Amino acid sequence: MASTFPFLMAALLAGAAVPFQAAANAMLGRLLGHPLWATFVSLGVSVVLIVPVMAGFKLPVPAVGMAIKGPWWIWVGGAAGVVYITAALLLAPKLGAASFIVAVIAGQMVASLVIDHFALMGFAHRPVTVARFAGLALIIGGLVVTQWASTIAPRANQLDLRPTENKEMKNET
Repeated sequence: MASTFPFLMAALLAGAAVPFQAAANAMLGRLLGHPLWATFVSLGVSVVLIVPVMAGFKLPVPAVGMAIKGPWWIWVGGAAGVVYITAALLLAPKLGAASFIVAVIAGQMVASLVIDHFALMGFAHRPVTVARFAGLALIIGGLVVTQWASTIAPRANQLDLRPTENKEMKNET
């Protein structure tokens, strides 16, 4: 555990950026008039930011020929990025940041357990165990609770369930 702790913290920080990305891209989509324009601009900003970093590290030009000879699924990453960014643009404003992110995490966990269990895409075999399945169940439970909490909050506001003294104080002002 100690050797993986820095990596877990880095992943935690990377994950913390995701709701901000979803919110920023959703607003960008509204301002540009369509979510696909925001996806395009977001990916363009990524290119503009990564090119100077690559130049700073003096990375050599890659051997594209090797990549072309690789398995077909190595190109899925770019498509998955477009799907995720566009889904975030469309769904995060409707679901809210918390419900969207917990749903994304649940989907990631289901796919990750399948990838690990069947050793897909070059990953080592890590079978689904009761403990790993319980972790997934807890995340799905979190999704249910988060969504449930999101649906009862608006109803509570509509019913005006504040304590009686707050209502009286409001009427006096």
